[in-house]
Amino acid sequence: MSLLPEPSTFEKRYSDDEKLASELPDRPITSLRDLQYVYGRLYTLATAGGGEYAAYLTPEKSTDLFDEPESLLYLRIDLSGNKPRLDPEQPIGVESYGEEKVEAVAHSWFNAAKGFDHSVTHRTGKNKEPEKVAEYLHERLTAWAADDVIQEAVADHEDGWIVDALAALGESEGLRERIETAVDEQLDGKTTALTTVAVKLDSDGEYLLPGEASSVFNEAMRARKRSKLVSKGEATNSIGEATDLVTGNRGPTVGTAEDPLNYFLGKQLEKFPGFDPDEAWRTHPVSEDVAVTLMNARTFVDACDYYTMGANVYYLPYFFGRLQPTEARELYRMLYAVVREQDMTPIQHVYQQFQNDPALQEYGERFRFYVAAVMEHQTKRFDVFGDTLDGSLMSPVELIGSHIDVLESPLFDVHGDAERDTPELRPAFPAPESWDIFVPSEHALLGTLATGWYFEQTFAPADDDDASADDYRIRALVAVLSGEPLDVETVLTEYVERLLEDEGEEFPSFRVSAQYAQLCALAEAGLLTGRDAYKPVAEPRQLTHNHTDDMQQDTPARADGGNVAAARETKLEQFLEQTPALAEDQPERRGSFLLGALVGQVTGYQQVSEGRSTTLIDQYPIKAVTESKLKRLASDVLDKNIVYSRENNMAGTMYSEVVDRLVTTLPQIDIDGDWELDTTDLRFYYSLGVAYGMNNWASNDDEQADGQPATEEEEA
Repeated sequence: MSLLPEPSTFEKRYSDDEKLASELPDRPITSLRDLQYVYGRLYTLATAGGGEYAAYLTPEKSTDLFDEPESLLYLRIDLSGNKPRLDPEQPIGVESYGEEKVEAVAHSWFNAAKGFDHSVTHRTGKNKEPEKVAEYLHERLTAWAADDVIQEAVADHEDGWIVDALAALGESEGLRERIETAVDEQLDGKTTALTTVAVKLDSDGEYLLPGEASSVFNEAMRARKRSKLVSKGEATNSIGEATDLVTGNRGPTVGTAEDPLNYFLGKQLEKFPGFDPDEAWRTHPVSEDVAVTLMNARTFVDACDYYTMGANVYYLPYFFGRLQPTEARELYRMLYAVVREQDMTPIQHVYQQFQNDPALQEYGERFRFYVAAVMEHQTKRFDVFGDTLDGSLMSPVELIGSHIDVLESPLFDVHGDAERDTPELRPAFPAPESWDIFVPSEHALLGTLATGWYFEQTFAPADDDDASADDYRIRALVAVLSGEPLDVETVLTEYVERLLEDEGEEFPSFRVSAQYAQLCALAEAGLLTGRDAYKPVAEPRQLTHNHTDDMQQDTPARADGGNVAAARETKLEQFLEQTPALAEDQPERRGSFLLGALVGQVTGYQQVSEGRSTTLIDQYPIKAVTESKLKRLASDVLDKNIVYSRENNMAGTMYSEVVDRLVTTLPQIDIDGDWELDTTDLRFYYSLGVAYGMNNWASNDDEQADGQPATEEEEA
């Protein structure tokens, strides 16, 4: 059961702008700590209210006890006389705990394995015997009230005598036995409960729970919780006098505040040489109150964090600038929805709200995201990728929009033959429905991108199962979510490494097709960058021109294949014209592509017309293509094509639209000179050409009449 109220309830409770503004930071969000503080304030306001001690309470830890029988037990202690005593008539109170008692019980949870809870109220373990419950009740006096930190905290408080009286009562002879007897008489067996005290301060008064009796209980609770803040992680006593980096106030600060990045909690010596966790308060100072508020942000932070490819990805929404009351309510609404519904990534969730909420859209560029990925290693060390406050929801959304445009262009034509204007010739590349990356759905693709599957389908896998800082897939994901462009040279390297791993019995044309769709989408969305020879690869293609219109024109039949061959000629010409990386002034890359296209088409011919199981692509795999071998390979493939042309008694050569361009391009390549491209680049465009050629077959009777080969392929 969540204590988080419905957004409408939150808005009603904090409808006063001035009151809500007083609970919010008085300066813009400029760091992850600022953002955590805002999340923590919203969570505290929603669950425990805005009181002085609200941030220290942990009502969410016991919502499972709400309305359960025998879930609240307390010692009834009479402090109205000269000597503290258990109520002689009814020493133990037993009730059902509920939301209306949260403030009165004032529970502040602490990890049970490390000791009792911060507050005088303590939660038992699950289904404890009456004897054990009695022990917990007794410890409210002997352990909590007598604790050194508690005693020091209440020494100067006007009601400190109350705590002293409890400690004194705890030393009474036979008290433990009396408590055990009372509990045994009143409990109906095992129970899970909050155990605490209720004190009567006036002879005519009522027994009051801690939050009702005196602030001394909450002051003591706060002091004990603060004492645990200085010895977290590797630190043993990280506290000192400094300026709080969230509030700007000077005072006691601690260095071990909650940190999703774990910069200051773990063994970060490799990141910060000479780092001493006990001195973290100097470089990472936050006051104790702020540190507790940061802890309260965990529910919202965790909801906006998801795990993929061995890393935790954080995608935290916020509003740029100083948070206004209306924005705080909007942010709460958003975080509430992410917490309640875990079926989508926070990216999908926030975008869905963005689409459905005109008020949210009005914030425009002020609506930002903190984005980072944290990879934890076995040694408790962490690598952090990205870490930016400038993430934009529109960056991944625009990429997905570009990706859909690419899929629906003549390059892929994901809607199939029935909806294609010219079904006689296939689109440039295959787009199997079984691959998520070819599904032209904004919602589906956004999920594919957010989970990292978008890059897992195209990039080289990690070297082993363990998370690695060298895994470029997670870096690419964070970059795209942050709106940062990817280096196109690195992207091509990832592509080719994946193809070489896939290349087995059959050529991975579906993989190449997926990579090219992604490459075009990244370029279209402005998320690729490259220098020198890689600039053309990073440029977007022209997707607006529809080559099918041209193919419908009355094109004269050609000697090497009639109308279908003419259509292939038009399609190839337009593909080259619309691809900056394959322009005529890029002969090395263009030659690699054309060589691949010819290999792909001859391979199709061999498979269908010759029935050969071993084809040209088996003879010239991707790894065979190098700068020094490119011309020789091309010569061999051209010779093979001529042989097949003669065997078919053709007037010209098969696939002349490719052959003519290849023989024109090859002389422009100066093998003895300085190559502008490396082997990776050549291999990718060779692979692209093979995929293009293998998909360049006709599917109707006209193809048979033209005597052209047809083939089908299956992805390995």
